[in-house]
Amino acid sequence: MGRTRTKSRKAQAAGAVPSSLTKPESAQQEPAIPALLEKAQTLIVQYDYGLAERFVRRILEREPSHAAAREMLGVIQLETGELDAAKQTFETLIPPHPDAPSPPPPSAHLYLAQLSDEDPQNALKHYQAAVDVMVGQLKGKERAVDSANASEDETEQKQNIVRALIAMVEIWMDPSYDLCFDPAAEKNCEELINMALQIDPGNSEALQALASVRLSQQREDDAKQCLEQAWTQWKDLEPDDQRLPPIPTRLALVKMFLELELFEPALLVLTGVMAFDDQEVEAWYLEGWCFCLMAERAQEAGGAFQELTWEQLARDARDCLDTCKMLHEAQEHPDAPLLEHVHELIGKLAAQGVQPSPEDDGDEDDEGGWEDEDDADVEMA
Repeated sequence: MGRTRTKSRKAQAAGAVPSSLTKPESAQQEPAIPALLEKAQTLIVQYDYGLAERFVRRILEREPSHAAAREMLGVIQLETGELDAAKQTFETLIPPHPDAPSPPPPSAHLYLAQLSDEDPQNALKHYQAAVDVMVGQLKGKERAVDSANASEDETEQKQNIVRALIAMVEIWMDPSYDLCFDPAAEKNCEELINMALQIDPGNSEALQALASVRLSQQREDDAKQCLEQAWTQWKDLEPDDQRLPPIPTRLALVKMFLELELFEPALLVLTGVMAFDDQEVEAWYLEGWCFCLMAERAQEAGGAFQELTWEQLARDARDCLDTCKMLHEAQEHPDAPLLEHVHELIGKLAAQGVQPSPEDDGDEDDEGGWEDEDDADVEMA
C-alpha cells in the first residue's frame, strides 16, 4: 500500500484556521462605508443621481443613523424633485429627531430654509439655527492652532454665515411676503447686515445687501457708495476666479446698477458673467435692458449717449434680447415674467423700426461693444 502524501505547508496553514474565524465571501468583499460615501459623492457631481442613491442606500442599510449618508440622500431627493421626501430626510438630521447628531449639520437647516419658501417664518427659523451652529463652529476654529488649512476653512465658514444672514435680509425685504410691511423689518435688516459685516468686515455680498436696503430707503448716494466698495473688491479678477461672487449675486448687482442708471459698470459686470457662461439667460436679458435704457437716454439727449448713437444702442438692445429669447426657449427657462418683459421690449423696438443685426454683420461695426480693459478706471458718479 502506498504511503499517504502529506499536506503542503500552505494547505496545512489554511486547514489550521478555525471555521469560526472565516468570513462569508460576501462579507469580505463589502466595501467600506467611506469608500461608498466617496463614490456616491462623485456620482452626484456627475449628475448620476439614480446610481448615487443606490450607494447611499447601501450605507444606510448597514448604518441607518449615518448622518452624512442621510444628508446626501436628501440632496439627491432635492435634485430629483422629490421635495417632500427631501424635507423629511433633512428633518431627521435636526432636533427633536432621536437620530439627529449633536450639533446638527448647519447644511440641513439651510436646505430646510430653502424648502420653506411658502413659510417665511419657518425659513427664518432655520436660517437662524444654521447661523447659530456655524458661529459656534467658527469660534472653535478661531481657538484652534493657526494653519493654512484652518484659515481657508475659517474663510469659507464666514462666507457661509454671511450668505445665510443675507438670505434672511432678502426674506424680510421680499414684497411677496407680509414681513416687508412689519414695522420691525427695517431694524431687523440693519441688525442682520451689521452682524454679517462684524463676522466678515468688508464682505462684498454684505455690502451689496446693505446697498439694497439703502435703495429701499431711497438713500441713493449711500447705496452707490456701498456698491462701489463691494464691486471694487473683485472687479479686476479673471472670469473664472473662485473668489468672484456667485453669478446670481453679480446679476443682482447689475440690477441695482441699472436702478441707479450706472450703465457702464453694469455692462462691465455682465461682460465678466458672459465670459464665464455665455448661455446665461438673465445676463442677456439685463444687457438688452441696459442698452434699451441707454437708447432712451440717447433720445432724450438729442440722439447720442456716451458717444453712441440711438440707432447703435437700440440695435444692440434688439440683438441681446433676441438672443435671450432664443436661449430662454431652448433651455425651457422657468422665468416666465422675464420672457414676457423681453417680448415687451422687443415689441417696442420693432415699433420704432429697430431690426436685428444681419447674421453676417460680424464685428465690422461693433461700435456698441464694451471692453473691460479700462474697467479699473470706471467710477460711479
